[in-house]
Amino acid sequence: MLNNLPLQGKTIILTGTSKTATVGDDISALGGQAVFAPLIETCEIIDPKDDAQLAFARQFNWLIFTSQNAVDAFASKMNRCHLSASHFQGKIASIGTKTTAALEKLGFQVSFMPSIFSADVFVKEFPIVAGHNPTCLFIRGEKAKTTLKDGLPFKLNEWTVYETIERHDQKQVIIDCIQQHSDVTVIFASPSAVDVYAKDIATVVGWKAVRVAAIGHITEAAIVNHGATVDIMPSIYTMQAVIEELTKVEERT
Repeated sequence: MLNNLPLQGKTIILTGTSKTATVGDDISALGGQAVFAPLIETCEIIDPKDDAQLAFARQFNWLIFTSQNAVDAFASKMNRCHLSASHFQGKIASIGTKTTAALEKLGFQVSFMPSIFSADVFVKEFPIVAGHNPTCLFIRGEKAKTTLKDGLPFKLNEWTVYETIERHDQKQVIIDCIQQHSDVTVIFASPSAVDVYAKDIATVVGWKAVRVAAIGHITEAAIVNHGATVDIMPSIYTMQAVIEELTKVEERT
């Protein structure tokens, strides 16, 4: 018989920014308990030269976005300068369904997405469609890896539009949750959240007290680097895919 509440008895801790909290309703609908305990937060970097940077951005053949946070920060700058998507003539490259959805909501049409939502795959596939010696601007966060800059066979300009801030106020919330529940899964969507967890929580309860889920192989590598094992990592790098995988997992013993 089909179990309509496959997450019943499971506690799922979401460690990402407030944007990941939206999946909480999906978890509840499947019988699970979602605990929103962000270990990172993002903040737009506002600069007096933003208007000049936006004018510069309008000259590129391609604008590249790899996160929803970058899109949101870029949108804030557009709004302050009274610009819309129609002011940008270049093509848009995006990594991830959430990133693409955020861009489309702004009125942009995404011309390229890699087959796997990862910068490693992006640098292999993007040059095939980018054209001859294209001008490209990567709209990024301060902690973005150098994968695109190092891996693309042409010059990549970069604009850092947001910073990632560590949060340590959720430490006790997470520790208490792990100690009070027997079947706990912690979902990580970024290496930054992994690093905070390793410092604040794993030093108290260890890694084996929970089931560890990762979104993306960069996040997975960060977890492994801390000596932990990743129990769940879906081939599709989305929060929904993690939840789907969780519904198939037997209860922890």
